[in-house]
Amino acid sequence: MKFRKTMVAGTTIALAGVLAACGSNSASSKGTSITRMESDVISTMDPSTNTDAISGQALTDTMDGLYRYSGKDLTLAMAKSQPTVSKDGKTYTFKLRNAKWSNGDPVTAQDFVFGWRRTVEPKTKSQYAYLFSGVKNADDITAGKKAASTLGVTAVNKTTLKVSLDHAIPYFKTMLVNPAFFPQNEKFVEKAGKKFGTTSKYILSNGPYELKNWNGTGNTWKETKNKTYWNAKNVHIDTLNGQVVKDPQTAMNLYQSKKLDIAQLTGEQAAQAKSNPDFKGLKQTSTFFLELNEQKDPIFKNTKVRQAISMAINRKEYIKKVLNDSSIAAKNVTPEGLFTKDGKDFSETAAKAESSTVTYNPTKAKELWTEGLKETGQTAPKLELLTDDTTNAKRSAEYFQSTLQQNLPGLKVTIATVPFKTRLSRAQNGQFDMVISAWGADFPDAISFLDLFTTDNTYNDGKWSNAQYDALIKQSKTTDATNPTARWNTLLKAQELLTKEQGVVPLYQRVQTTLQRKTITGLKYNPTNSYDFVNAKVK
Repeated sequence: MKFRKTMVAGTTIALAGVLAACGSNSASSKGTSITRMESDVISTMDPSTNTDAISGQALTDTMDGLYRYSGKDLTLAMAKSQPTVSKDGKTYTFKLRNAKWSNGDPVTAQDFVFGWRRTVEPKTKSQYAYLFSGVKNADDITAGKKAASTLGVTAVNKTTLKVSLDHAIPYFKTMLVNPAFFPQNEKFVEKAGKKFGTTSKYILSNGPYELKNWNGTGNTWKETKNKTYWNAKNVHIDTLNGQVVKDPQTAMNLYQSKKLDIAQLTGEQAAQAKSNPDFKGLKQTSTFFLELNEQKDPIFKNTKVRQAISMAINRKEYIKKVLNDSSIAAKNVTPEGLFTKDGKDFSETAAKAESSTVTYNPTKAKELWTEGLKETGQTAPKLELLTDDTTNAKRSAEYFQSTLQQNLPGLKVTIATVPFKTRLSRAQNGQFDMVISAWGADFPDAISFLDLFTTDNTYNDGKWSNAQYDALIKQSKTTDATNPTARWNTLLKAQELLTKEQGVVPLYQRVQTTLQRKTITGLKYNPTNSYDFVNAKVK
């Protein structure tokens, strides 16, 4: 699933008393419960405006779209059966199951129509509206040329949903797990107004759990089993407690004292955890990267400058010294294991054709940097590196500051650390020189990453622009959409071009060091870097 990702671990927070009542794997009068760690707060529960993994997990817990992932399996959710698809691949007809919202209202086809229209409506300012590109009229709607009511989605009746596409989309069904495609109860949303998705009071669930005790900013929350959920019989854990923990040592201490049942660790604690019998290394379809703001700093429009920055970074050393976990040095922005064809991995295949610009080469970096500065007329640029205010993010920034200043003569780098939500806001508004960002797969296809760096994409914070790249991405979605081999080759060309130009500077693919109680069984981890708690149990 989705969304802008956050670096984990950071400032120690006072937890005494907060977790005192959170028993690990408890089987009390209220049923079974677990307490899981999150690295920051839930930013929103509005499916149309959510962008980050933390909120995305909460939405996955509390809502259902047409499909949901159970591990690698794409399973039916609100869809009662697989859709009827026209021969040209442009029309999908879904039959919906009998399901209810947590207030007792039925979930209808019109709820999907309303939710999808609301997401593409420009006034909503959804950063995921671009995912609807290919749905009939979506591009014109997001461009303000047509009304949202013209979107190619229709409620044939209460339980039949028809979707019309401009062209075949080979990955269409996998996209539908994204919250942007979730149904929304029009009456409830309209009544809540601007408060929709801001606190527990203004949330309506149709998924496994209901979010309770969430005030919109708090470091703790509770998700309780939704008794109206269509698949409630397979929801065996009654309560999921969410707890923000930003410091890895605090996370380790809480896990060891059995006040956390699932914890994510970094740095020294990650290294220690590898010998723990509860250790899990979750290879995520997510990559971390540096975005360089070409709009604010014209120096970054120079390809040699971008390449120099990339080649000045020793990714393997960074992982060993700073992350100290099992993460993988990124050869390009598309993660390994995300997208395959005929047994070949897309990321690895692309790296064989173009990887020199992500290979540590301080000599070449200095040469390109000197040439690039001369071409831009600069001699001693001063740049700010923006990142989160967490321990791991700060250590990462300090490493990049040191290596860039050491290998690129005349460069002065300062560091700005801000809260996660502030970092997202500043990045989206172009208030940065360089920023450490990350992305996790919205669905298992390379386009989930490559789409981000087209000229007009709302997530292209660095504003890198390349006409050839844009054309290749468009070709993959249109001319090559129904030809898997041609589409694969076109996307490879796009990835190779992005890597060669260093439109974005890949850093690493995260393998999340996790501690999880062995008493938790049946918990599956999805290609969208989220947990599916349906069918999970506590012994």
